[in-house]
Amino acid sequence: QVQLVESGGGLVQAGDSLRLSCAASGRTFSTLAMGWFRQAPGKERKFLATIASGGFTYYADSVKGRFTISRDNAKNTGYLQMNSLKPEDTAVYYCAAARTFSSLTRYYTGERNYEYWGQGTQVTVSS
Repeated sequence: QVQLVESGGGLVQAGDSLRLSCAASGRTFSTLAMGWFRQAPGKERKFLATIASGGFTYYADSVKGRFTISRDNAKNTGYLQMNSLKPEDTAVYYCAAARTFSSLTRYYTGERNYEYWGQGTQVTVSS
C-alpha cells in the first residue's frame, strides 16, 4: 500500500506563506492523482485542490488564486503552496492519493474517492 507523510505545518501570521509537503512511498506514485483537504475544529473535511498524474489541477473556490498544488514525481512528493494566509485557513491539512481514474473533475473533490491518506499537519494562522 501507499503511505503518505505530511510536513510543513506550523504557526504563521495572517498574510504569510507556507508550503506543505507530502512524501509518498511506493514506486507507483507517478500514476496517482493527489489531493489536499483540510478540517477545521468542529467542521467537516473540505476539498482544497487536486493534481492529476499528468499535471492537470483543480481548486476549490475558497483557495483559488492563493494556493498552488504541485508535484515532483522524481521525489515522490506532492506540495501545497499557501499564500496570503488568513485566520480562517486554520485547520488540519491532509494530503491524499487516488488510484481510480475519472474524466470528471468533480470526482476528485470527494474525499471518499481517495484510497490513501496522510496523518495530517496542523496549520494555525494568527491575526
